[in-house]
Amino acid sequence: MQNRSFQSSLIAAASVLCLTQFSLGQSPVAAPPTLHVFLLAGQSNMEGHGVVDLDDAEGYNGGRGNLAKFVDNPANHALWGDLRAADGSWAKRDDVFVSYLTENKTQKAGALSVGYAVYDDAHHFGPELGIGRALGKHFDEPVLLIKTAWGGKSLAKDFRPPSSGGVTGPYYTQMISEFRTALASISTSFPALAKCTPQIDGVIWFQGWNDGCDTAAAAEYEENLVHLIADVRKELGDPALPFIVGETGNMDGRNGKILCDGQRKACERKEVVGARFVPTAQFLREPENSPNKTHRHHWFGSGESYLLIGDALGRAAVELASVHGKNKVKV
Repeated sequence: MQNRSFQSSLIAAASVLCLTQFSLGQSPVAAPPTLHVFLLAGQSNMEGHGVVDLDDAEGYNGGRGNLAKFVDNPANHALWGDLRAADGSWAKRDDVFVSYLTENKTQKAGALSVGYAVYDDAHHFGPELGIGRALGKHFDEPVLLIKTAWGGKSLAKDFRPPSSGGVTGPYYTQMISEFRTALASISTSFPALAKCTPQIDGVIWFQGWNDGCDTAAAAEYEENLVHLIADVRKELGDPALPFIVGETGNMDGRNGKILCDGQRKACERKEVVGARFVPTAQFLREPENSPNKTHRHHWFGSGESYLLIGDALGRAAVELASVHGKNKVKV
């Protein structure tokens, strides 16, 4: 697989622009604003199965635990009320944007809000809502989240990184390919961001359920994750790129414990610097208080769970990106 440095390409393009300006006798202009880019990757829980507002009694438990009921609860409104616009609709941020090609081949691109889930509707969302909100509150410049996720995929096989040996997972290759395509399409997908300078500031990984259902895959998860971090950093041309790993905190049983321990241990390895394990088990809600009472694999569809998970992942990304950014070369 051919490795290319995104930052090198961007620097070269900026250099040509500067030389052109000087050759025309123009005065130097202010540097364009930085666009902070994050890759969001994983399986179905990164796709997003959090329920926004569906509330029929038979299919969604009367809306218990959906995002609307959580945000509109007076006890939560002070902290989360900004997710609503003044007219009561779901707010759209003007500083955070999302690009997501769903597994149904629907291209979603626009301002951060609800609806960036695998379904072709606005009734579901994923961790990107909490992630983007946390990043948008931190950065003065715009943020772009490029999401690549497919349901029912393992790290042991489907996302298997090249340095793990064996056959490289097809979804590892597709993840990198879709990220590059989205990055190259910024000017057409987001015209308002065309003059910004993209800077890749981190990867947020939220995956593990399929590996936790297989004893062998759970046992090798730590090593595969270490290889994934190294290989993705190499692909993106930054050996210290922040890498945030969300715990598969909705799993139980022996394999689930092995899996989650592997996620944590991989981020603590001496050769893995700049990675962060984010616990999420504390965000699992009781099924009777959630929209989908039988869907433990999808956090019971709890909008509260998906929002809080995203917020925790986003806060970790803020911390790592802030440290990393001090040494980051900007165009």
